[in-house]
Amino acid sequence: MSPPGSNRTQALAERLKINSTVTTLDFQGSTIWVKEALVLAEALKTNSTLTNLNLAYSSIEGNGALALAEALKINSTLINLNLAGNLIGDNGSLALSEALKINSTLTVLDLPHNRIGDDGALALSEALKTNSTLTALNLGDGTLALVDALITNSTLTTLDLGYNSIEGNGALALADALKTNSRLTDLNLEFNSIGDNGSQALFEALMTNSTLTNLNLGYNSIQGDGTLALAEALKTNSTLTTLDLTSNKIGDVEAVALAEALKSNSALTTLVMLDTSIWYQGLLAFSEAFKTNSTLATLDLRANTIKDTITMEFSEARKTNSTLTTLELQRSLFRENDAQALAKAIKTDSTLTALNLGYNSIGDIGALVMAKALKTNSVLANLSLAGNSIIYNGALALAEALMTNSALTILDLQNNSIGDKGSQALFEALKTNATLITLDLWGKLIGSNGALTLSEAVKTNSTLTTLYLQNDSIRANGALALSVGLKTNSVLTTLDLWGNSIGDNGALALSEALKINSTLIALDLPHNSIGDDGALALSEALKTNSTLTTLNLWRNSIGDRGALALSGALKTNSTLATLDLGYNFIEDIGALAMAEALDMNPSLVTLNLAGNSIGFIQARPLLQVSQDIRFIVGH
Repeated sequence: MSPPGSNRTQALAERLKINSTVTTLDFQGSTIWVKEALVLAEALKTNSTLTNLNLAYSSIEGNGALALAEALKINSTLINLNLAGNLIGDNGSLALSEALKINSTLTVLDLPHNRIGDDGALALSEALKTNSTLTALNLGDGTLALVDALITNSTLTTLDLGYNSIEGNGALALADALKTNSRLTDLNLEFNSIGDNGSQALFEALMTNSTLTNLNLGYNSIQGDGTLALAEALKTNSTLTTLDLTSNKIGDVEAVALAEALKSNSALTTLVMLDTSIWYQGLLAFSEAFKTNSTLATLDLRANTIKDTITMEFSEARKTNSTLTTLELQRSLFRENDAQALAKAIKTDSTLTALNLGYNSIGDIGALVMAKALKTNSVLANLSLAGNSIIYNGALALAEALMTNSALTILDLQNNSIGDKGSQALFEALKTNATLITLDLWGKLIGSNGALTLSEAVKTNSTLTTLYLQNDSIRANGALALSVGLKTNSVLTTLDLWGNSIGDNGALALSEALKINSTLIALDLPHNSIGDDGALALSEALKTNSTLTTLNLWRNSIGDRGALALSGALKTNSTLATLDLGYNFIEDIGALAMAEALDMNPSLVTLNLAGNSIGFIQARPLLQVSQDIRFIVGH
């Protein structure tokens, strides 16, 4: 008996030999096994269109990699190959290395989690010395052997060594390579253990390296000495623009040195210091640095302790800084008084365009002062106040601000408790607001009454394009009210109603709107208790709707009858590109109907049928169509 996936993979492989349109094939997590990998590799030898192949976590092992390597010696179109998590080992790596010496088209190769040891990495290193096309390599193991290749390779610009066990010695070797390498621009070393000794060597290399622009050292046990070395490097380095130090225990004293370096550094534009144990002294030093730094545009200080007097100092610094545009302060123990200090600076701020205060505790009082600042601020475009214990009064104040504010385009209020009245106030503001394009009200429990007010708002609003209403308990009556507004709305393109229990009646109402609406392109309806009758109604809408490109019906209660109806719609619909029917109750009859419809449909790119009760034999016809379709049929 063939293993799961055998029939579908062999069928697709045969099709690939003669197919002239497929460019992308995604088998991630499909468990196709070695035998099917051999068949697929054979097809690649003659295929002339496939450019992207994803076989991550597909159990192809060393022999499968060997077969693919032989195909790469002949194939002249594949540019992106993902073999992550296949346990190809040294033998598979050796074979791929030999192929890289000959292949002249592959530019991206992903090989993490493959148990590649020193021998396999050494072989890849030798291949890189002569390969002239590979630009990105993601390798999970055996990194020391690559160092020698970095010195001579003239094409590799991106190297991903994240999630390994690289310690100080490995970092020392990489640092030596960076001193002479003149091509590498992106280096990812997150989730290793390079520590202070390794980081000191890397930062010393930054003093002479003139090409590296992005460096990720998150989760590497870097502490005091490593941070001090970084501070010295930043004083002279003129190319590094992005630095990620997430979850390294930097501490206050070292943060002061780093802030001092920022006063003279003229290259760094993005600094990520999420959860780096910075407290009062360090943040105070950063506040002083902002007064003179002229390049830093994005600062991420999430999950540090920013409160009390330091917020006032930080806010004062914002008054003179003219470059910082994005400030991330999520989960930073912000409270009402901190929001008051920051709001004072925001009133007149002329550069900050994005502010994330999500999951703090500013409450209604904090929302009130932020709303007051929004009435005069003219540049802040993106504001997140998610998870801040804001209730009705805070929502009312923000609604009033939206009536006059002319800059805000994105507002995230998810996971607050504004309720029906708060949401109604916000929706009333949408009738006059002319700038907001994205509103996120996930989990607000706005209910059907809130949906009724929203319906009236979308009839006249001329800017809102994206609306997230997940888990808001609007139910069938709310969907009915919302559908009335959608019939006349001419701007909304994305509507997410995940988990609202709208049922078949709600789906029916939305279907009627889809027959008239000509702007909505993405409709998300997962977890909504929609059954066959709801699917039937949506199918009727798809026969006439010519704008919807994405329909998500994941985890509903659609069976074969609903699938038959949807497949009928697909025979005539020419715009839908993505249909998600994962985890419904579709069986073989529904799958066969889908296969028949896809032979006639000209537009569908992705079809998800995972988690249904479809046999592999019945799934085979789905893989014999001639379009570039990404099928997800596994469990």
